[in-house]
Amino acid sequence: MNLKIPRDREGRFRTKLIEPYKRRDMDLEDLILGMFASGMSLRSVSQALESIFELKYSPSTISQISQITEEEINSWKKRKLKKRYTLIMLDGMWLSVRRNTTAKEVVLFVLGIDENGYREILDFEVNPSEGVESYSEIIRRLYERGVREVLLFVADGVVGLEERIKEYFPKADFQSCIVHKIRNTLSKVRAKDRKEIADDLKRIYQVSNKKEALKGFEIFKKKWSSKYPNVVKSWERELYKLLAFLKYPEPIQRVVYTTNLIERTIKEIRRRVKVIGALPSVKSVEKFVYLRVAMLNDRWSNRIVNGFLEAREEIREMFLGRYS
Repeated sequence: MNLKIPRDREGRFRTKLIEPYKRRDMDLEDLILGMFASGMSLRSVSQALESIFELKYSPSTISQISQITEEEINSWKKRKLKKRYTLIMLDGMWLSVRRNTTAKEVVLFVLGIDENGYREILDFEVNPSEGVESYSEIIRRLYERGVREVLLFVADGVVGLEERIKEYFPKADFQSCIVHKIRNTLSKVRAKDRKEIADDLKRIYQVSNKKEALKGFEIFKKKWSSKYPNVVKSWERELYKLLAFLKYPEPIQRVVYTTNLIERTIKEIRRRVKVIGALPSVKSVEKFVYLRVAMLNDRWSNRIVNGFLEAREEIREMFLGRYS
């Protein structure tokens, strides 16, 4: 079979991957950083772009693109934030990062939903560990950048985090992710009991008010205390922060009782990084993550999170009642 390759003597062909002569295209910067992360030199990146896309970038120009991105990150991390957020979620993503050797480090993310229901990644930070001190620093920065009124923080698994949040935002509620709690619970019971326990737990969190939730917990407690006393005590001890979401309007309860919203965001970023492998430095991680964050924030800028439009008036009343 003979294939005819169309010729383009007049230079009319344009790739659909990257628009011609668009120096600040986000996907181009992403591609350049990915090439750096794979170990390519400035000159090799320049040659690859010219070979694949017929884009003529000198090594110095490519270096400038990278430098501009670094400057943008610093500016972005210092930008003023809104005063009010209905919800702030905290979670982390582990990546392989090379310092002297390759090791796993965590990228901590902060996602906010404002009083009108628009979401945005507010900050991220690369750290060797996911301890409370690392989160404390990022919470402090939120306050320094203008955040004052938050209704609810959602996070999971970090001992002492609630107390650190209260130091800066004493009027904010704290919700411990129910989905994580359920996973942890089911991992501690026998396999033959898991489905039954999972169904019983639904009586606690798949309800619309605290009275029903407490009734569901009493049924769960009575049924399983003798067989799994530590599991039941753990739920009883943390019940106040597992049921904080029930203070909030019903249309948004399924959004605010779990960190799933930020986990989906992290999953999308991880999928992009996965093809690269270990990133060569902390700066490379910051640049790569920032490019994905900027893209996501732009995508979300005119989209209201499900349920928040219906709950908008109730949310405003909650702010007035708590912060007026």
